[in-house]
Amino acid sequence: MPNRILERLLSLMIYVITMTVLLMSVYHFLENWHLSDFNFFIGGALVLLVAVGWGYILTAIIFAPKKQMEDILTSLTNNIIHELNIPLSTIQANTAMLKKGIEDDKTLKRLGHIEDASLRLEKLYHELVYSIRKEMHTIEKEQFTLKSLIEERVGIFEEQQRNTFLLDIASYEIEVDKLGFEQMIDNLLTNAMKYSSKESEISIVLKGDTLTISDKGVGMSSTELLQVYERYYQADEHKVGEGIGLSLVKSYCDAENIEIQIHSEKNVGTDICLHLLKVKK
Repeated sequence: MPNRILERLLSLMIYVITMTVLLMSVYHFLENWHLSDFNFFIGGALVLLVAVGWGYILTAIIFAPKKQMEDILTSLTNNIIHELNIPLSTIQANTAMLKKGIEDDKTLKRLGHIEDASLRLEKLYHELVYSIRKEMHTIEKEQFTLKSLIEERVGIFEEQQRNTFLLDIASYEIEVDKLGFEQMIDNLLTNAMKYSSKESEISIVLKGDTLTISDKGVGMSSTELLQVYERYYQADEHKVGEGIGLSLVKSYCDAENIEIQIHSEKNVGTDICLHLLKVKK
């Protein structure tokens, strides 16, 4: 988006400078030759024709190829997204069917790994769709209740029967890009689960205007905290993941004016605080 604005400003600047020079030249020429009003009118009409022609040329040279390329990329992206969704749905459906008819623990464990991988792939798929739509269109902000959204997202994670979630959230209305907020919460909960043991609890507490997600996992050192927002960085290289979660979270928070703070201690746990005052309704 910033590149598009810069290109348009540059084109506008070139056009204005060119037309200004041309108008000054014509005016100077007509004034020196003391021509009649009719000749002034003819000169003005010629300037207008040149202005329209030059504007059309600028548009054709700068914007038309870019628009054509954007249309091609949009069509290609939509096709890829559609094609990705089909095999993903097939994997998930067949894995669920196979698990119903198998009792061997070893085979069930392997199917579980496939299922987990498909869930990670599905998460990436939704993030890809969201990122593309956000680039192509302005996403409208929505007003909704924080508690209901958190309960909905937690309910999905509880289906994995892994960690226990403790919620303490009062009624609280916010207005943000809802889909982006859901993905941010999903990223934070995924990290909390990934870096915690299955027996530990994950708490989500709203106190005042601050939403805090806490885990009792491996935690991070002060050095790791300095790098945590870097794209592809992972505190624990042995954990499976893409390493882009907190980078996306930070980008979203910056865009929505949500202040994020991370407090963590090695082998104690991590608290992630989201200050929602600026998005409160």
